[in-house]
Amino acid sequence: MTENKQSLEIAGRQYDPSDYESASFLGAALAETHEQVSDAYMEGTVEAAVDRENGPDIPLSQPE
Repeated sequence: MTENKQSLEIAGRQYDPSDYESASFLGAALAETHEQVSDAYMEGTVEAAVDRENGPDIPLSQPE
């Protein structure tokens, strides 16, 4: 496969749930990125904080 076709194939690759069991670097990287984005989305906020199980969250940003 020529380098240009290989680049287009990689650029067009999308996450697939089977990537979690993938042995390829690209599949594993897509699975990890999907996990990170999913976690950030589910957190539901842009303010960084340490989530404490018992007690209040600890904000990481400095109060203004």
